[in-house]
Amino acid sequence: MNAVNAKNPGSSKYTPQKSSSASTYVLGGLALLVIAVVVIGGVLWQNSRTSPRADGYGSVKNPDVVASVDADGVIAVGLPSATRTVDVYEDAMCPYCAELEQTHGQELAQKIDEGAITVRYHMLDFLNQLSASGTYSTRAVAASQCVASSGDAIAFSAFHSALFAAEFQPKERGGEDHTDAQLADAARDAGASDEAVSCITDGSRVDAAAQSAATGSQALAATGSRGTPTVVVDGAVVDTTDSEWVANLG
Repeated sequence: MNAVNAKNPGSSKYTPQKSSSASTYVLGGLALLVIAVVVIGGVLWQNSRTSPRADGYGSVKNPDVVASVDADGVIAVGLPSATRTVDVYEDAMCPYCAELEQTHGQELAQKIDEGAITVRYHMLDFLNQLSASGTYSTRAVAASQCVASSGDAIAFSAFHSALFAAEFQPKERGGEDHTDAQLADAARDAGASDEAVSCITDGSRVDAAAQSAATGSQALAATGSRGTPTVVVDGAVVDTTDSEWVANLG
C-alpha cells in the first residue's frame, strides 16, 4: 500500500483528516476579535485626528487683530504684539488644504485672537489647471488679498474659512467653480467692505495675485516641500498629521 492511499485504501487522492477542535474555534474567534479591535481603533484614531479642534470657536473675532498684505502678496493676520509666526502655504482648490482648515482653522483663529501667533498665508495657484475656469485658484488669491488689504482680520478670517468649506470649495476637475461675482458675494457674507467687494468684482488684483502666487511657489520650494498644505514654524516644516501641532505652539 503506497503512502498516498494509506489513509484511504479505496482512493488514489489524499483526503485531509479532520483536525479541528474546540481550541481551534476559540483561537479563531480570538483572532477575529483582535482584528476587529485593531480596525475599530484605527477608525477612531483617524476620526480623532481629523475632527475639528477648538470646535465651536469659529473664525477670528478679536477686533484688535489686523490683516495686511505685504509686497510679496503674503497675507498676515495677527496682533501687533504676537511674537511667533506660522507660515501656511495653500491653494484654494486643494482638498488637503481644506482638511487642514476644517481641522485646525478654528484652533489657529483662537491662537491668533490670544496673541500667541501671527499666521502668514501664502496663497498659491498651481491647481488652476484642475479648475473648470482654468483661473479659479488665482482669482481666489486675488479675492483674499482684496479682503485682507482692508485690514479687517475678522472679515478675512471668515472669508478664508468659507473658501475651504466643503459646500463652497470647487471639486478638482469638476464641471464648475465660482465666478468673481460669487467670490464677491462670499466676501460680502463674511463682512468684507464695499471696497473689498468691488475689488473682487472688478478683478483688479488678479494680475498681481498671479505674480504673488509664483513668488509663493518659489518660497515653498525653498522650504524643501513641494506640496500643499505646507506649514512652517520657526523655519521648520511642521508634521500636520500630528493633531497636537497647533496646541504645541504654546
